Amino acid sequence: MTGLAAASTRAGRAAGLTLDDLTQVELVWIEKQVEHWIRFGREVREKVLDRRRRILFFPPGSVFALVRWAANEHGTVLSRLDILRAVGAGEVCQTIPTVTPGGDILLRVDAWPTVKRMLQLIDAIEAIGIDSAEVSPDHWRHVHNRLAAGETPRAYSMQRHRAFLLRREIGA
Repeated sequence: MTGLAAASTRAGRAAGLTLDDLTQVELVWIEKQVEHWIRFGREVREKVLDRRRRILFFPPGSVFALVRWAANEHGTVLSRLDILRAVGAGEVCQTIPTVTPGGDILLRVDAWPTVKRMLQLIDAIEAIGIDSAEVSPDHWRHVHNRLAAGETPRAYSMQRHRAFLLRREIGA
């Protein structure tokens, strides 16, 4: 899909939604101090606050990965990756710093070695041609639970992805 077609699709999906209906994620980038970025996901709007801060807006139901890293003079103080589902107005959600109103946490990992491993798992999914934002939310929950238990998560395959898409299509 071309950039223009993708932008058009995103705009179409967000049609009829106000800013209050969208999940807002504030990203900060202060080199070697505080670095927040989106690893994957499709925002429908971006608002630049200044050269170090911007806000991305995600429609309800969309899935995105937020990476947060911070350091001080003694080294890294925070390394975290959250995979979240944007919630609709009035929907129950968990609070996450920099995310308004919050989100449905599908996966959360802390500490750089685990964050790095998670980034490699995301890369592996994308290497087989699957957009990480389209992966089954149940897979992200599975990965979270397996990593929390110190176990290796099952790989996400094209076959699993097709099954998820079919299940979503029939509304199961």
